[in-house]
Amino acid sequence: MADTTQIEWTDRTFNPWTGCTKISPGCDNCYAEGWSKRSGHVKWGNNPRKRTTDAYWKAPLAWERDAKAFEARFGRRQRVFCASLADVFDNQVDPSWRADLFDLIRLTPSLDWQLLTKRPQNIKKMLPDSWGALGWPNVWLGFTAEDQKRYDERAAVMGKVPASVWFVSYEPAIGPLRLNGKGPFPNWLIIGGESGPGARAMEPQWVSDVLDDCRRGGIAPFFKQWGQYENNPLTGQLQLPKADMKGIDPHGKGGGLVGGQIVREFPVCGHAA
Repeated sequence: MADTTQIEWTDRTFNPWTGCTKISPGCDNCYAEGWSKRSGHVKWGNNPRKRTTDAYWKAPLAWERDAKAFEARFGRRQRVFCASLADVFDNQVDPSWRADLFDLIRLTPSLDWQLLTKRPQNIKKMLPDSWGALGWPNVWLGFTAEDQKRYDERAAVMGKVPASVWFVSYEPAIGPLRLNGKGPFPNWLIIGGESGPGARAMEPQWVSDVLDDCRRGGIAPFFKQWGQYENNPLTGQLQLPKADMKGIDPHGKGGGLVGGQIVREFPVCGHAA
């Protein structure tokens, strides 16, 4: 639950509570479920969620106090991913906890909160009354989509929810995804292969195709990782020790270069610049 993070597309993580239930194939090798088993903090699945401590909830207020110093140092606003070990729009969560979370977000206007869910169908009914026609300027709304089927299902709902930024995490990518239809389309697309034990393969062509779609559609792409070096076209055909593969492409699990380049862009609307 640590607030600092190695996730390449954010600066900090904040978990107002922990626990979740698997709902689609992308959840099969969930890293958060693995964390729950190792830590014993919460039992995964259809079990009570566990709220984090009052002291932990004070951390974003400290980040807000330091926001000007952060912006002066890095030339941009600080990003907070909420929640890496849960789902903000989980209907098994006490609604009062979610209300407390939105109160906290309101009190930290200098932070860009990245709310990522697998349940976009719940978002509209769970947003605060003050959300308005444009959303809150410091909240990015996103959903995960591991393949075309889940993208089409979830984008149809997400496109109707106002947001300063809306984004998609195509991770773990376990099937092809194209953004070349009628839309709606996100402002930002994160792309990543699955890592860890039992990881499923990601095809390089999936990456090439969806990056082409992003370029044509004005969508900011963020390629996070290949997940495994076997997926990585730069190293996958080489019979090398893994340490040597990391030397060729050390950017993320399994490497992160696409055509020899880092592709890690961010959206430029709202407060996202």
